[in-house]
Amino acid sequence: MLRFLTAGESHGRALVAIVDGVPAGLALTPDDINRDLRRRQLGYGRGRRMAIEHDEAEILSGVRRGQTIGSPVSVLIQNRDWTNWQYTMSVTADPGPDAGGAKRARVTRPRPGHADLSAGLKYGRRDLRDVLERASARETAARVAAGAIARAVLRAVGVEIASHVVEIGDARVLSPHNVPFTDIAAITDDEVRCARPDVAAAMKAAIDRARETGDTVGGAFEVVAHRVPPGLGSHAQWDLKLDGRLAQALMSIQAIKAVGVGLAADVGHLPGSQVHDEIVTAGSSPSGTVPGISRPTNRAGGLEGGVTNGEDVRVTAWMKPISTLMKPLRSVDLDTMDAAEATVERSDVCAVPAAAVVGEAMVALILADAAIQKFGGDSIDELVAAWQRYGASLAARLTPEPR
Repeated sequence: MLRFLTAGESHGRALVAIVDGVPAGLALTPDDINRDLRRRQLGYGRGRRMAIEHDEAEILSGVRRGQTIGSPVSVLIQNRDWTNWQYTMSVTADPGPDAGGAKRARVTRPRPGHADLSAGLKYGRRDLRDVLERASARETAARVAAGAIARAVLRAVGVEIASHVVEIGDARVLSPHNVPFTDIAAITDDEVRCARPDVAAAMKAAIDRARETGDTVGGAFEVVAHRVPPGLGSHAQWDLKLDGRLAQALMSIQAIKAVGVGLAADVGHLPGSQVHDEIVTAGSSPSGTVPGISRPTNRAGGLEGGVTNGEDVRVTAWMKPISTLMKPLRSVDLDTMDAAEATVERSDVCAVPAAAVVGEAMVALILADAAIQKFGGDSIDELVAAWQRYGASLAARLTPEPR
């Protein structure tokens, strides 16, 4: 079982990720993690924080001489802005006169759409900073670090993961599930991570309009996993269905409000003949891993009955506009219970491109766990060998019997 935990606050000393269940013998270096951390910090519409933080991972445990050793892998990501927040975020009751940074007032005016009010009431906090520091999307840097480790596991068996932004504001890619994986994987320096240049320009314009009016804008991204074998997940119990696990993982990302697989919500208004993917023996699917079987379409997004079917796994997540507005919405000061404008924290205008990288990490973590559960093995060599034996058994199972 592959599992992970994160810890740390947005303006605290550091973020931490702990990944347990990583097979031994997996090649892993900080560069494998830093590559994805850098991608998470890019994107049109990001705020000033990205000019401060230059995230780098420090592997604290679970790796020796460039290979995992079977024990939990822990990763530390320092917050460079900590020097400006030492007084406000001190872990001691009395930070002392030498603590750096401003003496910031308590946060008492919750932002509509944020965890400020709901979690503040839940935990009985008088200063909503106790909530917003952990609820901040800064936490996703630790998730991306954990996901990079899971991605390394999947890479060892040939599975690749990429993402593309398919919607920002009113600019959207038509039929995004038909965009080939090769086009998505080829995205490198596009600021909105869109595979269609004309739509990318419209997305930037939507972000610019929101910035000019002091507003924020949301959108959607699709994560695609390539060369996933059939048989991950299970139809037998509700909590083992892989589509459900993927949906929960993506929904847990800050500001994600909806998740879909394949055609997603479109399945509700199309006839069955335009929803289900026919199974044929002629030719081969461009993304399929089932020998001798072809799917002319992949509307199911690579999942049927909670189990991967050998086609690319394609999941989409919709992100709401960020809840910190430069022109704040109405709120209430919880100290006085008087009407007041919501608190304004340093924030982004749009973070959908960055969220797509976080989405990749969450999909990688779920797929790597599903692969380890199915194929087992305490070392990466055992996992790869079991994966290969399974592929050979599929080829034998689907070889026509002599007539």
